[in-house]
Amino acid sequence: MSKSLTAIVAFIIIFLIVIIGGVSVFDTVWSFPGNFDIIKNFPSSEIPIGSIPLMIIALLGTGIFITFKLGLPQVKRFWHGVKVTAGIYDDPNDEGDLNHFRALSTALSATVGIGNIAGVATAIYYGGPGAIFWMWVTAFFGTALKFAESTLAVKYRDILPDGSTAGGPMYTIEKGLGKNWRWLAIAFASFAVICSFATGNAIQAFTVSDQIYSEVTQLIGTTSLLTLKHQIFEGFFVSIQQAINGVVLAALVGLVIIGGIKRIGKVTGFLSPIMAAFYVIASLMILLANLPEILPSLSLIVEMAFNPPAEIAGAVGGSFLVVMNTVLWGIKRGLYSNEAGQGSAAIAHSTAKTKFAVREGSVAMLGPFIDTIIICTLTGLVIITTGAWHHTEFYVTRIDSTYTGELLNASLLTSLAFKTGLSWLFGYGDKIITIGVLLFAISTMIGWSFYGDRASHYLFGDKAILPYKWFFVLFVFIGAIAELEAIWAFGDAALGFMTFPNLISIILLSGVLKKELTKYFNIKHIPYKDREK
Repeated sequence: MSKSLTAIVAFIIIFLIVIIGGVSVFDTVWSFPGNFDIIKNFPSSEIPIGSIPLMIIALLGTGIFITFKLGLPQVKRFWHGVKVTAGIYDDPNDEGDLNHFRALSTALSATVGIGNIAGVATAIYYGGPGAIFWMWVTAFFGTALKFAESTLAVKYRDILPDGSTAGGPMYTIEKGLGKNWRWLAIAFASFAVICSFATGNAIQAFTVSDQIYSEVTQLIGTTSLLTLKHQIFEGFFVSIQQAINGVVLAALVGLVIIGGIKRIGKVTGFLSPIMAAFYVIASLMILLANLPEILPSLSLIVEMAFNPPAEIAGAVGGSFLVVMNTVLWGIKRGLYSNEAGQGSAAIAHSTAKTKFAVREGSVAMLGPFIDTIIICTLTGLVIITTGAWHHTEFYVTRIDSTYTGELLNASLLTSLAFKTGLSWLFGYGDKIITIGVLLFAISTMIGWSFYGDRASHYLFGDKAILPYKWFFVLFVFIGAIAELEAIWAFGDAALGFMTFPNLISIILLSGVLKKELTKYFNIKHIPYKDREK
């Protein structure tokens, strides 16, 4: 059976599962096998090890394995990655589409996004401050995973007749593991396409549109011509403002992605550093104003990572599950934020202009560091030091049941933290989150459009690229006007389904990785300007 036909069958099966089983089937991806009672309480209800999700075991287990198999590359080779990213080894004659900096910027454009604003807040909302610690753990071991998947993506990429690249875990699986594993490559690519429409597109568009709608209603209310929501059919309401949001967002994204990877690289190479600097500076201003609270907040993060308070009315026997809840939210949002182990960023890194796969793998290691260790940590510290974290379900159910403040989740919680934290300067700190959501979400949509583009090309060839791009633009509009609670669950599930094929390929090709690493660092690395002399 051809790849195209196999992919069509795969999409039909996924669609039927959604229709028959509903979203609840996909909710189990992050709880399996703990969703089965016979396994959940193994070996006992007091210490139910069986409730630990397989996803956590797979991600952390593979990250730990690769970290030690390759000799701590995220520590030993980190500075080399910085030098490569700075461009000192860039050879413009190397095969590929983008230089190392733009390849990293394209990958970061997809990873630095709503997860850094809304995802961190959601982790704290349900898992408490301790979830930040587990995001750090995910990032540390995820750095090794990012190195591995990106190195393999460059090693096994295809250079197309026009000189452009085609790479990613689907090529790694098929070319690295052999034709008998093609079904796994097709599975990865199929879920990458789905994930690009859900997690990488509709969720981003919805978050931006919802934030803009909220800002407009603060000015003109909810009954004006622009903001009044009209019922289209049962359970679905939309306003003119949301429709306008959708059209503008779709046009902005479409103008970039229709131009292909080189235009995407130029835009992300400009947008990613600016948006990151903008957000980091604003966060640092808040933390400087709350300087005495930083060390106590860091202490709280570490303490609650291992000893979060049980529910006020809960039983002592539930303490294991309380800790696991914090771990799960930290790792789940950590993955959503930096995408380590998922394989998506490897598609962007496969476009790098380089002769050496390990060289781009070294660059890829900077991704989780920038995304999670820096940006997510800043978001978490702002939420904690300003006291905004009291407005969470975690705080009310486990610390102070008498708290009467409004519960806030996702970007609304982060908005409150920024408004409170910058109140000493001006009263519009929450608008920074509105701007941040807009910039981050647009960059994420642009980056993910390329991931889906490459997955579609792998499955269906050149003829699928333009239709995919137009469907992607359409989903930007749909996301801006839709209610997307179900798509959040479906998107999270697609992330999980993408992750397993990628992790399998990393483990099975770990020997190849070790040889590539040893070979690369046994040669002398001379800056390009010195080679010209």
